[in-house]
Amino acid sequence: MRRREFITLLGGAAVWPRAAHAQQPERLRHIGILMSVGESDPEGQAQLTAFRQKLKELGWVDGRNVRLNIRWGAGNAERYHRYAADLVALAPDVIVAVSSAVVAALQQATRAMPIVFIGVIDPVGAGFVASLARPAGNATGFAMFEYAIGAKWLQLLKEVAPYVTRAAVLRDPTIAAGIGQFAAIQAVGPIGMELSVIGLHDGATIEEAVAAFARGSNAGLVVTASPFGRNHPDVIATLAAQYKLPAVYPFLYFVTAGGLISYGPDILSRWADGAGYVDRILKGEKPADLPVQAPTKYELVINLKTARALGLELPATVLGRADEIIE
Repeated sequence: MRRREFITLLGGAAVWPRAAHAQQPERLRHIGILMSVGESDPEGQAQLTAFRQKLKELGWVDGRNVRLNIRWGAGNAERYHRYAADLVALAPDVIVAVSSAVVAALQQATRAMPIVFIGVIDPVGAGFVASLARPAGNATGFAMFEYAIGAKWLQLLKEVAPYVTRAAVLRDPTIAAGIGQFAAIQAVGPIGMELSVIGLHDGATIEEAVAAFARGSNAGLVVTASPFGRNHPDVIATLAAQYKLPAVYPFLYFVTAGGLISYGPDILSRWADGAGYVDRILKGEKPADLPVQAPTKYELVINLKTARALGLELPATVLGRADEIIE
């Protein structure tokens, strides 16, 4: 063999391992997601779409270099715990948790795997993190809102229906968020409103309580964030319409279900932000070093069809502030 051919052969041999290495597929990363709603929930599907889109912008494509393992809790506490254990057993790189009940179930299953939560009210009070600035444990994420927003809901009810002098606050008294939201509403200065409470447990109990409350005059509703409301917005919106009660809600999905007006955070933007935290964790950062973030964007949504059905003439000041008006 000639010397030049021998050198060429050696040079080619030296390249082969590098070429083979370059063709190795990217390591597939795993993201677990535990939703608080059912798989047929349109808002839940929209949130996942926003999450996937942001991940794609950050270079993570489902099925190529990342795999999403999704479980749907559908408002069932037993499912939360079962699916939390299921996801932890899969050993994902990070788990995305939606709602306080889901985070609680996951932290019972693991205190080591990174958790990014979306839509949690008062994560410090719930014990999920040590503080907003320094979470300290295995969880961080995006708070839904501060309790003070409850005061705005009551004020908004008075603004859109000035005749209302009695307001029933629908809340879940079994969770800290239900207690905190009602406390914020009670703290509102005098605006000529008598408050009462209705527990958010099951549809039959709620209907009975709303029917009894509606027998009085000048009545309205303030609906707080709760697991029941998240999974059954149509139940509450239908009752408000049936008994001709103007109602203020915390989220858009109540208004799309027929509710009158909502004021709350832009949830889809929270999912995009959550994808950003997942990206940072996949690249090596720790939840303990990522501060919990409060929402920066709130949206006011009005259902004009519902307003007309209630005989309400909404003030121009409210209509002018609306981010979205459903005709």
